[in-house]
Amino acid sequence: MSLSGEEQKTPMSPSGEEPKVPVGLAPAHIPGAPRISRERAVVMVIAALAVAGALLGALWTFLAPGVHGVVALTRSGERVHAYLGGESDHFFTSAFMFVGLLVVMAVVAAVAVWQWAAHRGPVMVAALATGCGVATAVAAGVGAALAHWRFGSLDVAGAPVTPEHRVHYVVEAASVFFGHTPMQIAGTILFPVAAAAMVYALIAVSTVRDDLGAWPPVETPTYPVIPPVVNPPTV
Repeated sequence: MSLSGEEQKTPMSPSGEEPKVPVGLAPAHIPGAPRISRERAVVMVIAALAVAGALLGALWTFLAPGVHGVVALTRSGERVHAYLGGESDHFFTSAFMFVGLLVVMAVVAAVAVWQWAAHRGPVMVAALATGCGVATAVAAGVGAALAHWRFGSLDVAGAPVTPEHRVHYVVEAASVFFGHTPMQIAGTILFPVAAAAMVYALIAVSTVRDDLGAWPPVETPTYPVIPPVVNPPTV
């Protein structure tokens, strides 16, 4: 309303049509429009997941068990390295624990990103998948670095074994990957990505709205119910 009591009209374009709001801009003064742009939301999701990956890498370092082994000097003067009992199983246990922590993070992240209703859609799925991949890579780097700082590196050639003391016990850091081949590393990185995308997709397909409740809203047209045509029975 103006001071004179008259209702202000929206200015018309030269063609006589009301100006339309651009879909990608989402001005803050429009009711329901997000205050954060979609590009900034993507950066925030990826950055938050990268920080979460670093924290999970540090947590994994102190949860993963060390691998106890022994370096021995044989009668022929050769140094050999072996693991005690079933300690070699800790390589699998630690790698499985690493993937498990990241899958939990991926599921929680998918649910949390879905709560950001204004930005729901394929763009956020891409941001979620990219962020989970970055988080896994960051967690692997942080975890490997801290595990090396905690346990040190195994040096068989420098082990203090002599003919008088032929056995030296060592503790080796566990591995963040199931193996060192490119396929094994890629599988570890992509598994949390797939888990996050699947959870997000399952939530999306259970939504009744075609626009997922995102901005801008898309109103679904309603069609009149047409009664079925019943032909009269023929004699």
